[in-house]
Amino acid sequence: MVCVLGHRVVHSSPRVQYILEHAAVSIAALTGVLAARGKQVDLFGVIVLALVTAVGGGTIRDVILGPAHVFWIEDTRFLLNILITAVVVFYLVRFHELPTTVLLVADAFALALFTMVGARKGLALSEAPEVAVIMGVITGVAGGILRDLLIGEMPLVFRREIYLYATAAFFGATFFVLLRTWSDNATFNMIAGTAATLLLRLAGIKWRIGLPLFRPKNSPPD
Repeated sequence: MVCVLGHRVVHSSPRVQYILEHAAVSIAALTGVLAARGKQVDLFGVIVLALVTAVGGGTIRDVILGPAHVFWIEDTRFLLNILITAVVVFYLVRFHELPTTVLLVADAFALALFTMVGARKGLALSEAPEVAVIMGVITGVAGGILRDLLIGEMPLVFRREIYLYATAAFFGATFFVLLRTWSDNATFNMIAGTAATLLLRLAGIKWRIGLPLFRPKNSPPD
């Protein structure tokens, strides 16, 4: 069987799956810490931002799906992961500034991994593929939305310069769900869905690909 953010729901490669989930949580926590740069936030505030970013999407997903426990309550090692990551990065950036490119790529990996974890759990707890896709998107982007609201910024998913963010999560989750039609290999499907989400997000960053903007007829030009 396999763990999906604290819940054993599907079979195949439990150790690998569990490691990937912790990697996603750690990367998301890192992005939460780096979002505090220039905000005059103390260590406690940084830990809060890391926590919200790393578990926000999964918590909302679990509350909607209605399991017995939210994933980080059932397995508190995720909280320890976040705490260690937040403290280490908090002190590390005092001596070494991480390039923006590294942050963007790390965020793309977290988005892809969280999206697949959410979509897979949605499939495990609901027969409706539409629910699985929505759970994937929520898990992928909701933590970042909460983080940005806490620091008083417009969430990434609503910024025109953040290319194919929620869109990548949506298409990746949809691709993962559709793969069930051709493949019963849960591990392969998850890897393929993760790769699709990641590549679409990175392509959007590199070539500045985005969806059309909402422009009413009488809106002023940029």
